[in-house]
Amino acid sequence: MIKDAVNAVIKAILSDKDYLSQLDAKIGDGDHGLNMARGANAAEEAIEELDDSANVKEILQAVGEAVLMNVGGTAGPLYGAGILEAAKVVDENSTLDAATLEKVFGAMVTAIQRRGHAEKGDKTMLDVLIPIHETFKAENTSDKTFEQILTDARDAARDGVEFTKTIPARRGRASYFGEKSIGFEDPGAMSSLIMFRTLCGYWKDNFK
Repeated sequence: MIKDAVNAVIKAILSDKDYLSQLDAKIGDGDHGLNMARGANAAEEAIEELDDSANVKEILQAVGEAVLMNVGGTAGPLYGAGILEAAKVVDENSTLDAATLEKVFGAMVTAIQRRGHAEKGDKTMLDVLIPIHETFKAENTSDKTFEQILTDARDAARDGVEFTKTIPARRGRASYFGEKSIGFEDPGAMSSLIMFRTLCGYWKDNFK
C-alpha cells in the first residue's frame, strides 16, 4: 500500500512535468518540471529495489536519498532533506492517521526551513506545506473523520498555492523578479500541491 501511494505520486509528477516547467519559466529557470521528473524517476528506481514488506520509514528513507542525490535546482535538496527528516519520526509501527501526518509534515517543514532559510509568506513550497501541517494538529482535528481532515488539508494546500500568487518572491531565482512575480504561482508550491493532492486521493480510495 505504501509503495503504491508513492508510485501514484511519481505518476502525477511525471504527468505534470511540462506544466511545472511552464510555471517555472515565468519566474525562474523553467526547469522545475524536469528536475521533479528526474527525482520521480530516481525515487521509482529506489523503491523498486525494496522488498514488498518495506515499511514507511524504509520507503521514506529510500525516496529521500534518491531525491537528494539526483535532483538539481533548489527543490531537490529541499524536498530530499524534508523527506529524510520525515523518515526519522516514523517506524514500522506507524499508522496512517492525523497524529502521524502531523509529525511527518512537521519534520518536513522544519528541515526545509532549516535548509532553505524560508518562512511562510516567502512564496515557496512552505506556503503549502505549513498549512498542511497545521491542518493535522490536534486542535484542528477534533471531532473530524480522517477523510474530513484530508479534505481540509487538501483545501489548505490549494489555498496556499493561490496565496503565492498574491505575494512577491523572497527566495530563489524568483526573488530576482521582485514585485513582478506577483500574479504567478510558485512552482514549488504547485508541485507540493500536486503530490499531496495525489496522496489524498489515494488514501481516500484505499483506506475507507
